[in-house]
Amino acid sequence: ARRKMAKDRKDNSKKAVSKAKTASKAMKKGKLTKKGTKIRTSVHFKLPKTLKLMRNPKYSKRALNRKTRLDKFTIVKYPLCTESAMKQIEDNNTLTFIVDINSNKHQIKKAVSDLYKIETVKINTLIRPDGKKKAYVRLPENREALEIANTIGII
Repeated sequence: ARRKMAKDRKDNSKKAVSKAKTASKAMKKGKLTKKGTKIRTSVHFKLPKTLKLMRNPKYSKRALNRKTRLDKFTIVKYPLCTESAMKQIEDNNTLTFIVDINSNKHQIKKAVSDLYKIETVKINTLIRPDGKKKAYVRLPENREALEIANTIGII
């Protein structure tokens, strides 16, 4: 019985040794192994795409947010009341304003609607030779530009 137990121990130790050897081989080799080499179809090497995270700052770089310099009062400077502007009011149902040089058509439309409570159909702009921006504000057919010009105080 003792011989049998000694033999079993020997077998167990041999099994344990072989198991440990295979485990050590696996550890040295690594879990993720590549089979063969990658076939490259292009002569140019391109870096793989990696995860690009958005910025997540711990604090803001400026103490106060910048104030928008273009509000409705700075965008629309004054209405024009020249002869050609009057002709535009009568013929094309259009009001003419001098506006800030940096403002765009969307900003002009919003500023005019906020200041004078009028909806607009179209805005055309141009920069005059003296460097000022002129905006032609086209009004819808149901609103009379002459009446609005009177309420604004152009005429």
